[in-house]
Amino acid sequence: MNRHGYIGRKLRAPKLKEKPAIIPVAFGTSSNAKIPLEIFRQHLDKQFPGYEVFWAYSSSILCRTQKIPTLIETLAQVEAAGFRTAVVQPLHIFPGTEYQQMAETCEYFPGLRIILSETLLHRWNFVKETLAVIENEFLTPAQGLNILAVHGTPLVTDPVHSAYLGLEHLVRDRYPNVLTAAIEGIPDHEAVLAGIKRLQLNNQYKVVRIIPMMYLAGMHAEEDLMGDANSWRTSLEEMNFSVECVSVQYGQECCFKGLAYYPEIVTFFTQRLQRSLELLEIY
Repeated sequence: MNRHGYIGRKLRAPKLKEKPAIIPVAFGTSSNAKIPLEIFRQHLDKQFPGYEVFWAYSSSILCRTQKIPTLIETLAQVEAAGFRTAVVQPLHIFPGTEYQQMAETCEYFPGLRIILSETLLHRWNFVKETLAVIENEFLTPAQGLNILAVHGTPLVTDPVHSAYLGLEHLVRDRYPNVLTAAIEGIPDHEAVLAGIKRLQLNNQYKVVRIIPMMYLAGMHAEEDLMGDANSWRTSLEEMNFSVECVSVQYGQECCFKGLAYYPEIVTFFTQRLQRSLELLEIY
């Protein structure tokens, strides 16, 4: 087709954009943990004025049920809007299976020069920085026991298991009264709870505080961690612990406190994004 011909003039190809598109990717949520996403939106508007932001979500189930866009759909929209560069910023904690899927998805768009930013705990110095933030939530040994709740993955072959086990080892060495347990996979939460019972830690501690190490402490916190049936809370209460989970008041809502509510964590994500934007100017 001749772009100067009749049909070419009618199509009116979009003018190419000079700045890259910013694409935050969240897992998605069907609970009141939607609030933290709005906090991040506001932070982006303040820190990156002049950039167009397009959201995407990595949960195929939530994308289908809630009619929210997948990364493929968002990248197609970005390309059709005339962008030729983009930064994809995952709001994920570890570079696990979903991160690898994002990397593969970005390769589907050869017309876009895309940089996939790093996750929150992509490097060990990032891990230590994050622990330095959330350790302020830990009970002291005189006050009680802490359980750091991570998401985990059910896939045995996922390479991110090394990061989860490394985190568990680091936490155990740094803090005398902090355990790490995963909702799925390892460190297996059932084994951790069994170890608490076997070691009779309920004779040493009376209170257990659960600290979600998840960006959105939504349904997992509401059901798996603190639910009324078959939750970590009910198992711990059977051992005569008093169980609490860190929470935060936001407006009229009282929510379990995911990492998104820590201003420092939001800053860490925007630092990843800023570095990727700078890399786009070099490469």
